[in-house]
Amino acid sequence: MEPQVETGYGFLRGSAENGVHVFRGIPFAQPPVGDLRFRPPQPLEPWSGVRDATAFGPCPHQADMSGSLLERLLTLEYPRQDEDCLTLNIWTPAADGRRRPVLVWIHGGAFVSGTGSLAMYDGTSLADNGDVVVVTINYRLGAFGFLRLDSLCGPEFDATGNQGLLDQVAALEWVKSEIGHFGGDPSNITVFGQSAGAASIATMMAMPNTTGLFEKAIIQSGAPNLLRTPEAAEQTARHILDELGIEPGDAGRLREVPAEDLAAAQDRATPRSKGVFYGPVVDDELVPVDPYHAIAEGHASSVSLLVGTNEDEMRFFLAADPAVPNLDEEGLLDRVTKLIGEGEDAAERAKAAITTYRAARAEREEDTSPAGLLCAIATDCVFRWPALHFAALQARHVPVYTYVFDWQSPALDGSLGAPHLLEVPFVFGTHQHPGIRGFTGEGVEADELSHAMQEAWVRFARFGSPSTPALPEWPPYGPGQHWTMRLGRGSGAEANPREHERSFWDHPATV
Repeated sequence: MEPQVETGYGFLRGSAENGVHVFRGIPFAQPPVGDLRFRPPQPLEPWSGVRDATAFGPCPHQADMSGSLLERLLTLEYPRQDEDCLTLNIWTPAADGRRRPVLVWIHGGAFVSGTGSLAMYDGTSLADNGDVVVVTINYRLGAFGFLRLDSLCGPEFDATGNQGLLDQVAALEWVKSEIGHFGGDPSNITVFGQSAGAASIATMMAMPNTTGLFEKAIIQSGAPNLLRTPEAAEQTARHILDELGIEPGDAGRLREVPAEDLAAAQDRATPRSKGVFYGPVVDDELVPVDPYHAIAEGHASSVSLLVGTNEDEMRFFLAADPAVPNLDEEGLLDRVTKLIGEGEDAAERAKAAITTYRAARAEREEDTSPAGLLCAIATDCVFRWPALHFAALQARHVPVYTYVFDWQSPALDGSLGAPHLLEVPFVFGTHQHPGIRGFTGEGVEADELSHAMQEAWVRFARFGSPSTPALPEWPPYGPGQHWTMRLGRGSGAEANPREHERSFWDHPATV
């Protein structure tokens, strides 16, 4: 029998599948089209009758990813793209009166790709095995969600560049008010996400208008270290306006441009292959200029935190760079200098980083080639240290748990190690999907790791601690004892792993 739920907006009809009830394509805000393009999400209006919720809604307009490594590694089907994309999906053991923990997933994709309806994010296994309610959401991407127009184009545009982030907030507000109808506990919501989704969660923890929307957070391969300045966001807006031949004073025409044409202009003016052009914008009103300071001061002091990264995050990105395998010492120094950033001492700090990492990795008999060092340094600079710094600041207020995921991908003859994104199918239990298992690997060990991670994520959502009989003891992360759970073959907690490399970023010495 098809499950039916009455929400505050009207009735929904879902489907019963594989032991759970599934409700797909549920709107949580008005369609952001026409005059609502580039505006913050507007409150949803009720509907009459019973709304069908058996099919996913459209996905947000995506950046052109054809020919990308992601496309080579995963075979996933996307729904059709449409500007009317603000929907969410729910998997629940039963739409009853139970008050189960709720896990809300925010997908990654560099703020230009992804959707909550990918097979990788299917919530069936997690909901069924953990007796929890799983929610995945869509939010506007790229120019649709993160174009900053207000300061450039005048007061008629209330587009600060954070429309996509506000979509996420609106989805969480909907979950808070409605999830009780689906067997979920609105007072026990865990938000979890990877990459751009993880960065979004870390940013929301520092925002003034998100207090009380979630009680726990799981941050996978992300931190608030890649926020965009207003100046950088305005420069991106100029690129889009120039590509479309529109002057800032005539920016109202942007709402008249067909969505497909705007998406195409985005691909031409700001191609994904040239870097990250979109994401939350710091403005000291919605998004603090220094989210780390807000966390240190206790802005999210009631939010329990689980945070981690993958062993070889940057191999996912560097694998597409044909120059990396032939990198020499001069090339390594140049790349690390650019990675560390501007400043008169950037080159000296880059030399110190190379020296530190070469010595530490040689002691562990790990790859010390220029390519190996670049991957290790870039992984820590972009992912590991920002995440651990965030963890250390939040640990001043609540127990925090950290992990490193080191399961090895068999893809590309095993050259990827444990790259960015690899842990996600293990969390959802979708690693056996035909379009995914070539990336994750399969077999008894893979199944056991997925089971252990699901149990840890669920126990964290239920109790605030990921400790579980399926894993060794998992102590919290704290000063002097940076306990980190290693998840992979032979999982176990380590005190102060790779401390020489981690501490370099705390105190970046020069040579």
